[in-house]
This record gives sequence, structure tokens and C-alpha cells, in this order.
Amino acid sequence: MRRICASERGRDVEKLKEHDITLRSGNIVLRPMTEDDWDILHKWNSDPEVLYYADGNADGYSLEMVKRIYRGVCRHAFCFMIEFEGRPIGECYLQKMNLERILEKMPIQDLRRIDIMIGEKEFWGKGIGTNAVRLLVELGFEKENADAIFGCGVSDYNVRSLKMFRKLGFEAHSEIEEKSKGGSLAYDMILTESRYRSRHIRSAE
Repeated sequence: MRRICASERGRDVEKLKEHDITLRSGNIVLRPMTEDDWDILHKWNSDPEVLYYADGNADGYSLEMVKRIYRGVCRHAFCFMIEFEGRPIGECYLQKMNLERILEKMPIQDLRRIDIMIGEKEFWGKGIGTNAVRLLVELGFEKENADAIFGCGVSDYNVRSLKMFRKLGFEAHSEIEEKSKGGSLAYDMILTESRYRSRHIRSAE
């Protein structure tokens, strides 16, 4: 799901662009990613099973590449560490859309994308990712005034992520054949601002 653009892999930025936003839902806290998080981010980005679901790269990334990736992403994103009862268990971010295949179809709109990685596997399937994405969706629509938010390139074998996005109201916007994975499919999932508002109105009734 967490597809990294070549420009982000190769970008050499001195340090993370930090922010001061903290989001909370019960025992889950999304706090700003900092330069003190490299060890655990490298651990997750070196785990083949985690990466299989996060971005399809089973080889892992070096520490220097991990730094380049996140320092590049954070230029145009709010990057968070996901904490459960005070323990870092994953990361996520709300980023300005950077995929041409989507920007070409929806020009002159404020489009964002959500990416998430639950790095501690014991917390998979416990609803933590759903709550984290819900917080990012609220940030995107309520504070950032986005027109639509995407979950991009969610592989068809990543059943948990597809179920999570659908539970939050996302729909399939387009599908992409992943030739490098034997022709499996990936989906760009979309939640428009109007659909988000209508769901909130119905839930409040």
C-alpha cells in the first residue's frame, strides 16, 4: 500500500520537517514523527513481512534510505508515529497527492493520500489501523479542507487494508495491474468530501 515515489527515494534532505499536531482516539495517539524515531522506523522497514503488505518491497531499506524516504515524504505531508498505550507500533501520514495517474483525472482539486504501516505485527487485526486512518481522514477534511482522500495502490492480497478502507467509506476509484507481482491487482481507494459528510450526517441521525 505504501508506494514510495522514485523522487522520494532519491531526495537528500537534511532533516525531517516536523509539525505540532497530535491526534488521539482512546488508547491510540498519533504524535509527530521526529529524528529520534529512526531506529524503530528502520526496524519496520527491514522486516520482509511488514513490507510485503506496506509497499511490496520484501528486500527492505537501509537506514540511509529510510531517512531519505521519510525526509522526502514529510516535505508535503503530516508524518505521524502511531502509539498504543505509549508504545510506538506503527507510522502513518497524510500527504498531498503526488501520483500523476490520479492528478490527471481530478485536476484543480485538493487531493490527499493516506499511507500507513503497522510495524509491530502483534497489533495487526486489532482495529488500530482503522482508528489511525479515521483520525487522518478527519484531519484531512475538517482541518485541511481536502476535496478527496485516497488510499493508493492497495494490493488485492492485502485484505485487511481493503476491508479497513471500505469500512471507513472508501470506494475503489481505479485498479492497477501489478505486473511485477504476477499480474495481481492494486486499487486506488477514494473517499470524497461529499461522501464523508453524508456518512457523518447519517451516523448522527
